[in-house]
Amino acid sequence: LLLVMKRFLLSLLLLTAFAPVRAQITLDECVRLAEENYPLIKRYDLVSKMSELNLSDVNKSWLPQINVYGQATIQNLVPSFPETLTGILDKLGTQMDGLNRFQYKVGVDLTQTVWDGGVSKARREIVKAEYEVNKAELGSKMYEIRKQVENLYFASLLTDAQIRQIELSAQLLENNRDRLEAMLVNGVAMQSDVDMLEARLLEVRQNLVSARSAHGNYLDLLSLFIGKRIGDQSLEVPSADIPRSKECMRPELQAIDARIRANSSSLKSIKADIMPKIGFFAQAYYGYPGFDYFKSMSDCNPSINVIGGLKISWNVGALYTRSNRIDKLRLSSLNAENDRDIFMFNNKLERETSNSRIYELDKIMADDSRIVELRRNVRKAAEAQLENGVIDATALLDKITAESQASLTQAYHNIQRIQYIYQLKYTLNQ
Repeated sequence: LLLVMKRFLLSLLLLTAFAPVRAQITLDECVRLAEENYPLIKRYDLVSKMSELNLSDVNKSWLPQINVYGQATIQNLVPSFPETLTGILDKLGTQMDGLNRFQYKVGVDLTQTVWDGGVSKARREIVKAEYEVNKAELGSKMYEIRKQVENLYFASLLTDAQIRQIELSAQLLENNRDRLEAMLVNGVAMQSDVDMLEARLLEVRQNLVSARSAHGNYLDLLSLFIGKRIGDQSLEVPSADIPRSKECMRPELQAIDARIRANSSSLKSIKADIMPKIGFFAQAYYGYPGFDYFKSMSDCNPSINVIGGLKISWNVGALYTRSNRIDKLRLSSLNAENDRDIFMFNNKLERETSNSRIYELDKIMADDSRIVELRRNVRKAAEAQLENGVIDATALLDKITAESQASLTQAYHNIQRIQYIYQLKYTLNQ
């Protein structure tokens, strides 16, 4: 017999050692998977590519600008010599009929910017600033996913705790029902007492079905967010470390800073618009008339004509709206600063609310364990009193319900405190 017992214990130890450990998934992993799975993540790549294309367009503004054209015209009037001069030329044997009314040309215009007054540099800064604004705004939208995932995660933990406590309550009710059935057989209990515990046990099992259904729904929603079936994996209870720093590092603030920087870049563009522009130009065409009008008056054959030079231009019209454009940018920056003040005010309210709830739970939880212990002692005493006929099943049922509620409340408080801490972390982005 001793040998058989040893073999049984050895087998039990081996089974325990090699039994599969239930895998756990963490909150941080869920948040990371949700961000990778959310369709909005694809827009980061789209925004980056759009910025690259815009920068490429700005850089290409320095390339020579080429315009190829062709035209044919017929005019009612053309340059010609006075009749007196034409008569004199006829006597000299030179015929000058003037320009032909039908004119045509095929040509190429070429311009090359030498100095644009800083416009291209300002445009590059604007493109980069707009990219930072779009990226920061995407970051703000992506950050909201974290809150939704955390809410589902903690809702799953709360329902899981509820399930465990209901299972313990059901086990207590089942044990006491079996005790009452034994007492009924011995004639020291009534059938109504057994029926009362049986009815309560059925109600608890109904609550267990509802709790499991709610827990499954939360896990299904969480699985949709992270793009991965959780299945048999359990959710790990996160650590409960309160952030020491009160510094807010939310992406919304980064988006506001990016807007202000974009306004500064646009201000440089306004200043560049009023600067003169310098560039080379060249024109070449084949057609009639050519640059030599005298030759074209006596000869209608087409010719090759080329002209080139340096061009300076200054658009003084930009001065008319310069002041208003600067004021609009200034007001836009002030509006962004106001958005920052509003956000920080609301953020402080959320931070103080989370801190007060954490402080309140710390005080409440100080007595949770003692309450559960006392409720358990009362329930055990009631069970002994029931066997001795001192109390009835109704009194015992009240004690079991009170102990179950105390245990559930303790479990709720533990998870709620961690949830409030993570709400504080979300508020500060820590």
